[in-house]
Parts: sequence; C-alpha cells; structure tokens
Amino acid sequence: MRRYAYGWITLAFFLVSIVLHWWLGWHAFVEEAAEHGQQPELASYLTQMGRDTFENWQSEFLQLMWQVMGLAYFLYVGSPSSKENDDRMEAKIDALLRINGGDEAEKLLADLDRTFMRDQGHAQPHGHEEEIARTAGRDIAHVALARKKRA
Repeated sequence: MRRYAYGWITLAFFLVSIVLHWWLGWHAFVEEAAEHGQQPELASYLTQMGRDTFENWQSEFLQLMWQVMGLAYFLYVGSPSSKENDDRMEAKIDALLRINGGDEAEKLLADLDRTFMRDQGHAQPHGHEEEIARTAGRDIAHVALARKKRA
C-alpha cells in the first residue's frame, strides 16, 4: 500500500474532484431549470455533464496525462534521447575506474557487467569509438607512473 501511496492519493483526488464536479453541476442544473420554470430532467443533466466532463478531460487532463505518462514511459523503456546521458555518464565512470583501479579495473567492470546483466559489455557511448571508450584514462600521467612503480 505504501509503495503506491502517490497513486492512491492521486486516485483519491480524482474521485473527490469528479464527485464534487457532478454534484455541484447538478445543483447548478436544478437552479437553471428553476429559473426557466422547468423541472430538471436527469437525462438532460447526464448529457450536459458528460459533455462538459469530456471537454475538460480532452483539453487538459488527457493532454497532461499524455505528457507526463508518455515522458515517463519513454524514459523507462530507454528511448535514444534518454539513453544518451546514461551512456556518457557510464563512459565517464568507467574511465574513472580505469584511472584509479589500474589492472584490477577491468575485472571490476566485468563483475559489474555480470551483476547488472550487461553481458554484451557496455553500451557504446554516443559519438565515441569503442577503442576510445575502452582505453579512456589509460594515458593519464599519474596512472602511467603508478603502473611503472608497480611493475
């Protein structure tokens, strides 16, 4: 229950707002019918409120829902536009691991790939050649000196 609290709160807001919309709409409909000296008819009310509700949803609710849920969906499935930053960040982190980890970095990267089911290796960073991504950080001066001292 707590895991979906945001969804439950949103559903509660929705239900309260729709019930109030229809209830207050009924009172306005009855008042308008009385001003014209007519009896309010439920069928006319339902038609009018259904039309008004759908107009509101069409103009605002559905548009906003598509923007929010569509964006969340495409980020979740990993569209190319959402993956670009992840790949760049992963390449930077790999480079930092190689700079600081030396020979043990490749084993650590392989272990991380297995743990997180990346058995095809790392995703290719956009705009980088495989060799550049694989050897990133190897030619940094302090890393080269540290390797010479270890050897």
